[in-house]
Amino acid sequence: MADIPFDIIGFDLDGTLIDTSGDLAAAVNHAITAIGRPAYPADAIRPFVGKGARIMLERALAASGDCTAELVEDRLPVLLDYYQQNLAIHSLPYPGCVAALDALAARGLRLAICTNKAERFAVPLMQQLGLADRFASIIGGDTVGSAKPDPAPIRAMIARAGGANMKNPRCLFVGDTINDIAGARNAGIASIAVSFGFLEGAVDSLGADAVIDHFDDLLPTLERWPS
Repeated sequence: MADIPFDIIGFDLDGTLIDTSGDLAAAVNHAITAIGRPAYPADAIRPFVGKGARIMLERALAASGDCTAELVEDRLPVLLDYYQQNLAIHSLPYPGCVAALDALAARGLRLAICTNKAERFAVPLMQQLGLADRFASIIGGDTVGSAKPDPAPIRAMIARAGGANMKNPRCLFVGDTINDIAGARNAGIASIAVSFGFLEGAVDSLGADAVIDHFDDLLPTLERWPS
């Protein structure tokens, strides 16, 4: 069995561990259809996701008509309230995700999450999906006062996952957006990009150290990693 040269594997949440597009689309649609804007199918919401709820709403409003600061401020609380009450209606782990997490845990790696999703959404979502206990730490976009690509939340994720008690913790981060990969780079750790997430362009353009197309590829990729 090949060695894996890491102690902690961190993950983004939306578009990496969990396909949340259905519930995000429902929240956006709830907020905008009340003002006469057309509803979006989940697939159409995907390009709007990845940089937070405010930008997601701004993109949806702009694509369906005008988008003013006043309109965003009016609709954002409606979107967030609906989403908080409907976190896991349609959201599911990506194929192979749970098996990959089990395999990594069986090899003695600590697992963690660093997401730009607010902690009040991220933690309950993982709890409702029955996955929260698999992770040694879950850091949200508001946990430490900054979000990726700032390295601070990734460093907090590592520290709270046990890295604070390790002399030189070996860490890697898995994500689907430039915020994830740049955040890992800024924190001085390796990264893997997933090609199945909420991508805004070609996955190769993210500049990750490796790319996987399915969670079945994660463990073999880590086993091939240079020591």
